[in-house]
Amino acid sequence: MRRRLALPSVALSLPFLLAACGTRTAGAEAPDRAELEARAAALQTRPEHVYVTEADGFDLAEQSVGVLGDDGFSAAYVSGDGGTITLSVERGRVDPASCPALPLTSATGAGGPAEAPCEKDGGGWYRAAGGSHEYVRAEDGLRIRVSADTGTVDRATLRGAAERAHRASDAELDAVLPERGPGAGEPVERGDLPPVGDGAPRNDVGASG
Repeated sequence: MRRRLALPSVALSLPFLLAACGTRTAGAEAPDRAELEARAAALQTRPEHVYVTEADGFDLAEQSVGVLGDDGFSAAYVSGDGGTITLSVERGRVDPASCPALPLTSATGAGGPAEAPCEKDGGGWYRAAGGSHEYVRAEDGLRIRVSADTGTVDRATLRGAAERAHRASDAELDAVLPERGPGAGEPVERGDLPPVGDGAPRNDVGASG
């Protein structure tokens, strides 16, 4: 299972991203849907699996955006005082029978308890154990989880983020999905391989390949 969650030194708020320059300028033409789908595919996810949320004092950690599992989605929101809220989306379900057996997600990326009791709260379930807590709900065949450490994010803040978690609009996809680099989707050429045959990589190639 692939999972990427790298917290960067720079955090950007979603409103800022939506108003930034380039293709993200406020009031600009609507983003091209085919391009958004290509950017999601480059991240190894699907546009409908990309969710966003909001929490007072928390900003999206742009470089934390990544794939979860086969084609899920994960992103982190950070606060100035060190709090982290992790939003994760993956295929699956959750119900009273299956909820307690779900491994609890830790906002730090470390594995949480293998099981945690589930308390029905609003449209989902609240769970807490081992210094972590989360809200989890099922929606359109997806399992949406909003998690944090209990010592840095209180339950009310976490619940608010869970309630605001929603499938990204095209404008939000444009703001959140990483841009595709030049030649994205094309095979990477190895400059250290000989032009013919199946010989080993050459060591005499310069640093630029």
